[in-house]
Amino acid sequence: MDDSGIKKQNWDVKETELFLEILKELDMKKCLDGRKVRNNKLFKVAHRRMTAAGYHRSVDQLKFRWKLLKSAYYKCKREPDSPAPTKIQGWWRYEKTMVAIMESRHPLVGPGVNSDRNDEVTEESDGEASVLHWPQPCPDNTTQNLDLIIKMDPEMDSQLKIGFIGAGNMAFGIAKGILSGNVLPANVKVSAPSSRNLGRFQELGIAVTHSNIEVVCGSDVVFVAVKPHLVPLVLNEIAQHVTDRHMIVSVAAGVTLATLEELLPENSVAIRLMPNLPCLVQEGALLFARGSHAKQEDGALLRSLLHRCGLVEEGPEAWIDIHTGLSGSGVAFVYLFAEALAEGAVKMGMPSALAHSIASQTVLGAGRLLRDSGKHPAQLRSEVCTPGGTTIYGLHTLEQGGVRASTMSAVESATERARELGRKSTAGSRK
Repeated sequence: MDDSGIKKQNWDVKETELFLEILKELDMKKCLDGRKVRNNKLFKVAHRRMTAAGYHRSVDQLKFRWKLLKSAYYKCKREPDSPAPTKIQGWWRYEKTMVAIMESRHPLVGPGVNSDRNDEVTEESDGEASVLHWPQPCPDNTTQNLDLIIKMDPEMDSQLKIGFIGAGNMAFGIAKGILSGNVLPANVKVSAPSSRNLGRFQELGIAVTHSNIEVVCGSDVVFVAVKPHLVPLVLNEIAQHVTDRHMIVSVAAGVTLATLEELLPENSVAIRLMPNLPCLVQEGALLFARGSHAKQEDGALLRSLLHRCGLVEEGPEAWIDIHTGLSGSGVAFVYLFAEALAEGAVKMGMPSALAHSIASQTVLGAGRLLRDSGKHPAQLRSEVCTPGGTTIYGLHTLEQGGVRASTMSAVESATERARELGRKSTAGSRK
C-alpha cells in the first residue's frame, strides 16, 4: 500500500476474491440479464464494502473487473475440454466462486474463499488475468473480515443478529438505540433468569428466553449486561459456544479485558463498553475499548450499531474507569444537583412539581447548549454572568460551598472504586 493508503493499481488475488465474495453475498445472479447486470445499485453497495476493506476502487473499475471475470467464465464454459494452459490463465483460482455466482443461488464454498496471506501474485487491472501458477486450488478458509465488512454496510444491519445476556436498564437502553437504526426486532434476543424485566423487551418485538446459550448460538454480537460479580459465571457457561464469528461486548463495570479474555476461548473478540443511563432516551455517552484480538473493523461495527444510543467514542482501557466516574456515575451527580436546584426553588416559595420540571429543563437545555455550541463550559458560564447580577452572586455561594472541589473529588472517588472493582475481577478470574 502506498503512502496515501490506497492500494496499488494492480488487483491482487485477495482483493479479487473479496470482490467476488461480496457479489456472491449480494446474490449477483438475480441481477443478471444474459451477460449484463441490470442493477447498478449492486455495484454501489459493493463499492462501499470494498472501501470499508481498504480497497479504493471506483464503481466503474469494479464493473470492468467483473466484466473480465465474467468473460473468463463464459470462455471456459464454451471450451470446457480445452487443455488447461490454453484457458484463461488463473481462472481456476476463482472458479468455485464464479460458479456460485453464475449458476447457483446457494454458496458452494462456505463463507469465503481466500488465498495464502503471503501470496504476492497480482493481476493486471486493465486486461486479462496474468499467468498464475497452475493448477491453483481454492482454499476453504474464510476471507479475512468479510463478515464484518458485510455487516458494516448500512443496508446489511438488518441481517445482523444481536443478543443480550441480562435484561437491566443498560441492556434495554442499548436495545432501544439499536432498534432505532436498521436492526430488526426479530434479529434481537434477550435472556434473563427471571421474567421480571423481559416484558418491556417483548413490547419492542424482541424475543426473550431464559437460556444464555440460546442467545449466544443465535447471535453475532453478544452484550453481556449482568452485574460484575456474575460475569465469570456467565462466561464460563457460554464459553464453549463462543466461536470466531462472535463479538462479546461486556458492559459490566470494573471487569477488565484481561479478565474477559481469560474466561473466553483463545483469540475471542472481546470489547469492554461503558454506557450510561441516558441511553434509555438515546442521549447516552458510551466509551469502549477493544481487546487484544478485536480489530479496528470490530470497533467500527460496534460504533455503527450504537450510534443511535448517543455519543460513542473509543479509547484505551485505562479511560474506561475514568469514564465510569465521569459519565456513568456522573449522571447521578447531575441528578443530585438538579434535585438541589428544585429544592432551592421550593424553599423560596415555588410549588415542588413546577420546580422539578423547570430544574430538569434547565439541566437539559444547559447540556444541549454546551454540547452543540462547542464552547468551553467556562465561556458559557461567563456569558450568563452580568456584573453585579444574580448569577455571580449565586456562583459565589457555590464556590464558598466547595462545589467545584467536591465534584472533582466525586469523579475521582468513583474512578478509584471502578479501578478497585477491576483489580478484584482480575484476581477473582485467576483463582
